Amino acid sequence: MKDHPRSSERRNRGEVEIPAKVLPVVIILVGVLALASCSFKAVDVGHVGVASLFGNVREKPYPAGLHFPVNPMLKWVQFDARQKTHKETAAVPSQDQLLTDVDVSVQYRIDATKAPAILADTGTADQAVEVHLVPALRSLIREQGKTIKNAQDFFNEETQQRLQDSLFAGMEAFLAPKGIIVSDVLIRDIQLPAQLRQRIEEKKAEEQELARTEFEQQRKVVQAKAEREAADEQAKMRERLAEAQAYEITKINEAVSENPAYIKLQALEALKAISKDPAAKMYFMDGDAPMPLPLMNLSQ
Repeated sequence: MKDHPRSSERRNRGEVEIPAKVLPVVIILVGVLALASCSFKAVDVGHVGVASLFGNVREKPYPAGLHFPVNPMLKWVQFDARQKTHKETAAVPSQDQLLTDVDVSVQYRIDATKAPAILADTGTADQAVEVHLVPALRSLIREQGKTIKNAQDFFNEETQQRLQDSLFAGMEAFLAPKGIIVSDVLIRDIQLPAQLRQRIEEKKAEEQELARTEFEQQRKVVQAKAEREAADEQAKMRERLAEAQAYEITKINEAVSENPAYIKLQALEALKAISKDPAAKMYFMDGDAPMPLPLMNLSQ
């Protein structure tokens, strides 16, 4: 039996000829495999899957992992259920009508059990944050700022702690029913109004100048006290020296009055010193005088 000319040409070109009876079977197998592949659904780590069919959201969420079998006609949306941080900067008015910029961080995560309700009522996780978390945070910050009397009170540690606690309580109560779990609210930074910062800088400069002046005055007081104590000590030293000199004179007078030979002894010592003087001098002394010293007997 001879091959059909077209079959020979196909074999020459390397093409595989599928018999007519096998073709429907191949088509059915391909369709089954395609359908089977659509019956698997993998949900990423840290996410939760929400399925919908013709606009109807399935009430039960799908946790992370592989799910089989699933309806291939389902439409899937994955919610990131991991911990996240939203940062917000708001101009907060205080009772003194000044606006203070407050940087706040909100740590939150999507409640996986409420992901289907979020999708049905709000949309995706990002849309839920924009619709519920952000407006609530801004509103609560402004409301809490009205309880603060002066803008500089924002730097008070007790005020900051009270503000954080109030924001956390308000955010937690409002967002929990919306499917957003708030774990913490933190104040990252506070920027006071420009005019208030200027006044604080001026006040700080005045305090520094006052401290410098007080230090200088204290230094002068200490220095004056030291000088006064030094003067008192010198006066005491002079007094002690004068007392010593007076005591010496008193003792010499007592020695002279009690021992007349003491003067003669001192006169002889003076004569010895005069005799050793290299200067050319001439002294006239009376050997018969009671005091053999020059000029000591002029009265006689």
